[in-house]
Amino acid sequence: MEQPNVTHDGDARLTPQFWIAVVLTGIATGLFGDLLMWVLALAERAGFNDRSGSFQSAVAAVSSSRRVLSLLIASVIGAVSWYLIRRYLRRESSDIDDAIWNGDGELSVRRSFLTSIVSEVVIGLGASIGREAAPKLMGGASGSVVSHWFQLSSEQKRLLVACGGGAGLACVYNVPLGGAIFTAEVLFGSFALPVVLPALATSLIATMVAWLYLPNGATYADIPQYRFSGSLMVWSIVAGVLIGVLAVLYVRLIAWASHFRAKGSQIFWMMPIAFVVLGVLGIWYPQLFGNGKDMAHDAFLGIGGIGLLFALFALKPLVTALVLGSGAAGGVFTPFLATGAIFGAFFGAAWIHMWPGTPVGAFALVGAAAMVGASMQAPLAGLVLVLELTHIGFSLVIPMMAATTIATVLVRQIDGYSIYSARLPRRDNDGVMENPEGT
Repeated sequence: MEQPNVTHDGDARLTPQFWIAVVLTGIATGLFGDLLMWVLALAERAGFNDRSGSFQSAVAAVSSSRRVLSLLIASVIGAVSWYLIRRYLRRESSDIDDAIWNGDGELSVRRSFLTSIVSEVVIGLGASIGREAAPKLMGGASGSVVSHWFQLSSEQKRLLVACGGGAGLACVYNVPLGGAIFTAEVLFGSFALPVVLPALATSLIATMVAWLYLPNGATYADIPQYRFSGSLMVWSIVAGVLIGVLAVLYVRLIAWASHFRAKGSQIFWMMPIAFVVLGVLGIWYPQLFGNGKDMAHDAFLGIGGIGLLFALFALKPLVTALVLGSGAAGGVFTPFLATGAIFGAFFGAAWIHMWPGTPVGAFALVGAAAMVGASMQAPLAGLVLVLELTHIGFSLVIPMMAATTIATVLVRQIDGYSIYSARLPRRDNDGVMENPEGT
């Protein structure tokens, strides 16, 4: 018997037309990634005069009233825009996960683009959701459009849309390998060669195209080269259990927020209330603003007292669920990564009182990988993404693998849902999605 995935493409045949479609999708995804990150940067500059590249520092530098006002403005923009989009484009699809898993990959470019632009604007003004959902969605929408140009089959379209979605994540975080594995493990659910090859190609092309505007270095720069230790190894086993339980709770929280999210005109009062609550909390904890990138970076560097770390890991998933429940459309990847990093730093800071010698930042890296892998139900993607986001951590691979495996197994045994499957939209009797933009 020959190796099966070498000799057969499966339902999605890798024809010459398909490979041309892969190239075009990768180019379009990279350009959309640049555009959306440019919009995000403009919003950050308008809301908080962010010109340094550290969003957290920019938020902390402005007055408390400006923090609240910025989020109030974001809520008005978001509520009006998303209400109109959902009302007048109700029958157009803009949920990439649902399109791949339950449909034929068909996505509306118009609705996807408008949703993505609004999402980046409100994130730039301080909303506690992830920036990656918009480029992921536009990568998928690009694949959907290109598939029509070449009259691809439904299976080819689904694969191309999945490749575009993973490439969207890859290009804005400069993680081409992680984006490809995300495509295979999360979006398409197969590591067969006919899936991996176009996934790698699309993420590679999109990432290189995105270098036209975005940097080509590590997203989390200047992280020290931490070393393996016996203390960290034992800690990772205990932490894997705790993170697995926390991931179950957080996934259920996101599912609850998605299920009961504001519908119709409810968004006009629920979103301002939720955003103002976040703004008030941000008076004391400006780290809660935005997707949590800088919060995770501080944890990787070992910055922050144990009291602050506890407050942040407790509050970040709550405010993210609050924003999503108010009707906002955005991602959860970076908020969950930041929560895992903060919990790892908090639990590690407590651990070193019993077994000293390991830097707090090392615990944060292990915690981030375990939380992302478990909450996505994608341990390989979680591990590779953290390694690629930081460009370090290979000396910590063994404890990272241990914690991620244990946490992922626990989530799978208890619930089996991920942060993506838990947000899948319900449909009414006419087959129309009731809570779109689940990404």
